[in-house]
Amino acid sequence: MSDRMARLWPFALAIAMAASMPTDDSSIRTVLTDILLLLPLVYLVAAKTDRREASWPALLLLTGSYVLLRALDLVAPSTAFAAIALAMLVWGTFDGALRDSRAFRTQTLGMIAFGSLALAGLLTEPDLGRHLIAAGWFLHGLWDFVHLKKDAVVSRSYAKWCGTLDVLVAAQLVLLS
Repeated sequence: MSDRMARLWPFALAIAMAASMPTDDSSIRTVLTDILLLLPLVYLVAAKTDRREASWPALLLLTGSYVLLRALDLVAPSTAFAAIALAMLVWGTFDGALRDSRAFRTQTLGMIAFGSLALAGLLTEPDLGRHLIAAGWFLHGLWDFVHLKKDAVVSRSYAKWCGTLDVLVAAQLVLLS
């Protein structure tokens, strides 16, 4: 039974989180956009450090940063996450990771793609924006499941949790709003 629990807890946690997440609040578009930037940033951190086990600590650190940034209201979390991603790209350029690490290059492209969808979701009218953000969440879920299948970049438990949460949030954005 403990083996089964060890394999299934990420799915159960994701389902519980998705079920408790409001998707009809007027501010949810901004929140889900910020998180859409946070999730691929976890992949970028794991790829840059070449440490799959960094995925959960990176998620906790970035989530804590998100909560603090929202509370202080000095800078938008999306701006901070974009700045962190840019700093990692510069670091990766200077230390050769961008040239030498396929995983880092792939995660950089993912960060750019998901960041572009997030930005487009914020800049368009609300209904289209919600669908663009939902597309970003859904595509990130696919991204997670590809990484789970390949057993690459992040921990398997993180990929299970994130992929499940992403697909469920995307479905909620499209179907329940």
